[in-house]
Amino acid sequence: MAESVLRSWNGEAVTVGDVPDVPVERFQGVVCDVVAVGGRAVALFGQPASPGRTRVTAVLAHDAESRIGLLSTEVGESWPSVSAECPSLQAFERELWEEYGVEPEGHPWPKPLRFAPPRAGEDRRRGEIPGAYPFFQVEGEEVHEVAVGPVHAGIIEPGHFRFQCHGEHVFHLEIVLGYQHRGVERLLEGWPSPRALAVAESIAGDTAVGHGLAFCRLLESLAGAEPPPRASVLRGVALELERLANHVGDLGMLAGDVGFLPTASYCGALRAEFLNATAEICGNRFGRALVVPGGVRFDLTAGEADRLAAKVARAFERVREAVELFFVSPSSRNRTDGTGVVSRETCDLLGLVGPAARACGAERDVRRDHPFEIYRFAHLPIATADTGDVFARALVRFLEAERSAHFVVNQLRALPDGPVRRELPPLAPGRMVVSMVEGWRGEIAHVGVTDGAGRLCRVKVKDPSFHNWMGLAMALRGEEISDFPLCNKSFNLSYAGHDL
Repeated sequence: MAESVLRSWNGEAVTVGDVPDVPVERFQGVVCDVVAVGGRAVALFGQPASPGRTRVTAVLAHDAESRIGLLSTEVGESWPSVSAECPSLQAFERELWEEYGVEPEGHPWPKPLRFAPPRAGEDRRRGEIPGAYPFFQVEGEEVHEVAVGPVHAGIIEPGHFRFQCHGEHVFHLEIVLGYQHRGVERLLEGWPSPRALAVAESIAGDTAVGHGLAFCRLLESLAGAEPPPRASVLRGVALELERLANHVGDLGMLAGDVGFLPTASYCGALRAEFLNATAEICGNRFGRALVVPGGVRFDLTAGEADRLAAKVARAFERVREAVELFFVSPSSRNRTDGTGVVSRETCDLLGLVGPAARACGAERDVRRDHPFEIYRFAHLPIATADTGDVFARALVRFLEAERSAHFVVNQLRALPDGPVRRELPPLAPGRMVVSMVEGWRGEIAHVGVTDGAGRLCRVKVKDPSFHNWMGLAMALRGEEISDFPLCNKSFNLSYAGHDL
């Protein structure tokens, strides 16, 4: 990693004044150089500086060294875009434009990310939800458009998909989001706030544990507090149960999309076993109110932990039987093999994370690369595939679920003694911390900055979907439009997590 960055660790609070502040050309050069040699842009975010100026901070990850790099610069109303050279930054640059009016000059895809960039004279942190969106169009008499959403035919979040097709063949898919922008980051600022944790758990409703844990770890780091060992184990158990429930449910949905009903029916029912296991810990199937600053709110007796471990073990054996049918069936493999391929090169250029990246052969997992709490001591083998298609994404999901089940069973049977919560001291003033968690979709990152009074003055949230929606668009190129539901479910990205 470049020498001009401040090196830190996942969850390490640093002094804001220690983050190097360099000219914009140097800033962009360092970011691009780090990405070019295998590093990653975890986040790129702004803060108000002097009037008409914005301080931009980059969070860079060097996975091989388990290190995080921090670097800042100050810009005016524009800066030269580097997205053509470094495509993984394209969404971050568009976000800065919308939130702070920093126009990325020369951006190859200068379109709204969540809402339209502010016009002259408007509030720099306001915009409009896109209506007359400038869709890309393929010309030709036999080319037609297919529009899907933003209102869908089921209980599903809003998002618009515009296909450019020739018959069934898809030339191009453009995805328009932003309909669920709620201003989450502003709602998290100002801690201590009684609503902040509930907001964090609501960033993506199916990732309440993942986002809740990332936010609580952010607060604990800024306060200089560590949760008790027993709490760390229970947090890990809840995080893996969340992964299990979502992976098993999605495997069932994938089977349903190809009409393979045995796996679809069994996995749809077995998902509830893991949701109910979480409810046995905290009373909520999605893990809400379990993770709190300083630890967890609920505990298990030895007998309850043993019974829960046995329940999870039995449930996963039934999952194994159901999913193996799906993987060996010629009819299902005919639909999944070679469908929705994302190459390793495209994966790296776009900065994909989570199972979507691991299905392309990219070994990226925060639990191993930037370990935290129980994952510093209990390691989960990383599951990868190399074909980058629907089958690979399904296989990675199954292997991860299998390893999560083993982890949950082993940890429940060896819970350490001690308390499950400690009081959280006040947050330290003038600090910055990056809190990374491997959610079931991939890398979650929460960045927190405190002011001179120790209050959260800036929170930057990044859901893994922020990286991966463009990956879904690329997976549809050259496919049949009838394969879109299958490809979409193999990624299963969050609209709300992206829109914030």
